[in-house]
Amino acid sequence: MSRNLLTVEQSTALVDAAASMTRRRVGAVLVMEGERLIGIVTERDVLRAVASGDIGGDVAPWMTRHPETVDADESTQQAGVVMIHGGFRHLPVLEGGRPAGIVSIRDLMRVALEDVSPRGV
Repeated sequence: MSRNLLTVEQSTALVDAAASMTRRRVGAVLVMEGERLIGIVTERDVLRAVASGDIGGDVAPWMTRHPETVDADESTQQAGVVMIHGGFRHLPVLEGGRPAGIVSIRDLMRVALEDVSPRGV
């Protein structure tokens, strides 16, 4: 899990969110209203916007509203199950109802490879 969260408001321009994702080398941005998670924008959402030719607006129309989440005390394996069943590559992690991190498919691969690689990852 990464605790290096990138957050925006739903009024943030999609191009600005995408530029921040590129600079920070992350695949998703959490959309907040105050301290409350209201959505997530991923690389796929940005690609959908580009393909539609509509990248001039804000993140609100492209975000997944009320995304699935896991609690910080849940295992990586449980997060993986949620991600597989939902078809997600990024899953917000909540602690006390607030975003504390995000699990990515890369995190799951790292955990899986640590179990089988003699050199680690």
